[in-house]
Amino acid sequence: MAYPRLQCLTIDHPALSHTEQVRQLCAAGAGWIQLRIKNASTEMIETVARDARTLCREHQCRLIINDHLDLALKIGADGVHLGSEDIPWADARTKAGSNFIIGGTVNSLEDAQAAVQSDCLDYVGVGPFRFTPTKQRLAPVLSIEQWKAILNTLGDLPAYAIGGITAADLPENLPRGIFGIAVSSALYASKDVQGNFKHLAALWNQSPSKTPDRKETL
Repeated sequence: MAYPRLQCLTIDHPALSHTEQVRQLCAAGAGWIQLRIKNASTEMIETVARDARTLCREHQCRLIINDHLDLALKIGADGVHLGSEDIPWADARTKAGSNFIIGGTVNSLEDAQAAVQSDCLDYVGVGPFRFTPTKQRLAPVLSIEQWKAILNTLGDLPAYAIGGITAADLPENLPRGIFGIAVSSALYASKDVQGNFKHLAALWNQSPSKTPDRKETL
């Protein structure tokens, strides 16, 4: 399976609905969207998720649901992203089966070790890279030494840098050895979703942090 270098996350935005964010990201050419809704009922999330699934299928874009494994399976999403407070990774894999993408959050060396030992994740989001207001109960920002130790431990497991990444970080400021980046707020600045996505994608292609032996998709 070819993984994208740029994961796009939706946010609870005051002026852009999650559905509109997905619509504009798909139109811009995004290949991977994580629907991340924090302040809504399960029923509301399901309604938005079904709309997002339709849009993503029309544009050959993978749809990942944040946190809600049962919902992701119910609506036919491509996968789920699970944090430390969600269902254990191994249990999720048992429930979802092998043909379903499961990603996990790594905030420490111990998390990285657990991710490798679980032998059931398709990718991990590693961070935070810096403070971000979109994340509640944010883990401590990782140091350079921690990034090196975590990435060495993860080995070939695709690792995406997460947490407050902006266009100004690409390409020079990213941790060396990451597979890609996961971005949220930077996509919605000035509500120019398509322009922001294309700008980030172009900058990523200049990044020295890329792993050159993997197929490039966005």
